Amino acid sequence: MEIKKQSVLVMDFGGQYTQLIARRVRECNVYCEIKSYKTTAQEIKDGKYMGVIFTGGPNSAYDANGPKCDPEIFSLGIPVLGICYGAQLMAETLGGKVESISDNREYGKTKIEVNPSSLLFHRAKPESICWMSHTDRITEIPHGFKITAISKDCPVAAMEDNKRNFFGVQFHPEVEHTEQGQLYLRNFLYNACNCTAEWRMDSFVNDVIDSLKEKIGDKKVLCALSGGVDSSVAALMIHKAVGKQLTCIFVDHGLLRKNEGDEVESVFKEQFDMNIIRVNAKERFLTKLAGVSEPEKKRKIIGEEFIRVFEEESQKLGKIEYLCQGTIYPDVVESGAGESAVIKSHHNVGGLPEDIGFEGIIEPLRDLFKDEVRRAGLELGIPEFLVYRQPFPGPGLAVRIMGEVTEEKLEILADADAIMREEFASAGLDRTVNQYFAVLTGIKSVGVMGDGRTYDNTIALRAVTTSDFMTADWARVPYEVLEKISNRIINEVKNVNRIVYDITTKPPATIEWE
Repeated sequence: MEIKKQSVLVMDFGGQYTQLIARRVRECNVYCEIKSYKTTAQEIKDGKYMGVIFTGGPNSAYDANGPKCDPEIFSLGIPVLGICYGAQLMAETLGGKVESISDNREYGKTKIEVNPSSLLFHRAKPESICWMSHTDRITEIPHGFKITAISKDCPVAAMEDNKRNFFGVQFHPEVEHTEQGQLYLRNFLYNACNCTAEWRMDSFVNDVIDSLKEKIGDKKVLCALSGGVDSSVAALMIHKAVGKQLTCIFVDHGLLRKNEGDEVESVFKEQFDMNIIRVNAKERFLTKLAGVSEPEKKRKIIGEEFIRVFEEESQKLGKIEYLCQGTIYPDVVESGAGESAVIKSHHNVGGLPEDIGFEGIIEPLRDLFKDEVRRAGLELGIPEFLVYRQPFPGPGLAVRIMGEVTEEKLEILADADAIMREEFASAGLDRTVNQYFAVLTGIKSVGVMGDGRTYDNTIALRAVTTSDFMTADWARVPYEVLEKISNRIINEVKNVNRIVYDITTKPPATIEWE
């Protein structure tokens, strides 16, 4: 399914910001891919990439055992941008020198002075703030290069060879803390690589739909629709391509948020006239979960039962050739396309069995990051409330209930969580806070209501800000919003007498409680 035109390669040397670099490139409307630093010059040539970006990484360029690139890359005649470790590796490979810094190491926000005549810093401010994070530095630049930026403690904050279009920056242009970082990347992409900003979501969506029509032909497709953003967008893309040849199985395990099952069914069945089979399996899942308190055991039960229900329903449909999955690009990268360590874990319901009997797997979103999936959803006409639905673990509310899952606990938590989401939306926080939800803690405490003593449930509220969900900070929610949520839950939800707010970062905590 070839839908890409111009493309830039991001070579991963194990840096923590690898995916962020790729996202920033795509924000410039230039398509890019992430591949390992082991990618050869011939592979790059065959891929017809317009340029290459070397990422940062935790190693030292002068370490013989550190990751190295194929030196022939510098003979391909295409532009190369090295970032942090990538810049140091470029210097070391091309005859420069990199040394460890014994003192005055640079971390965090740093003022740099740039040469505006540099192609990379075209139309940039002479002085700017950038984000540094390094314990080594370039002490001698290779032949043909010139220094184009400096900082107080870094004599080579940037360098370039404008004849060969090689550029190296010691700082990180991809992070928000670098004031003009996106300008620097645009200069590299447009002025050095001659890219023309043709990567646009409307044309991508149309191209994928056309490609799906050709690939699927008159065959049938099955999709496990969860109501989450990824599966929803993937399913609707295929529906736009082949209509009723797609059947979606929506396994409602009864662990969804308040009214969520009805909303999903209404949007896709009524608005888009999709072929959806809703399986109401709440009692089945609750029976399996009875008496189970251990988090991983709950996850395993839910995952296995989901597969069993899906199998049973799919077998009723006769022969179906393709299975649709909502795989997105970070899943592809974390499965081995790059070199970065995987910090986060996924809360998926559970993978579908490989031997379920399909001719092939269709993954319409495997080239997209999460923010691009949302944009694709809007292009397809999916309502905003669904496109911007809060991230939700596959096991649902079961892992936001500490201890055994019961119908009574599900009702308490669903009501409390709905109130929190309503008040965040009312306060305009639903787009600025990256994830927020309620947790039934399993703790009971003494309270006083109506002059009487109570001994009831404690609800915890969790809200975080994050750019990648690998690290997260607790959201500074206005007190008046928290007060309103607390008052509403206490007054509207039975058997709750205390509300607490979680102010723990990730790490040391995770975003979810289980």
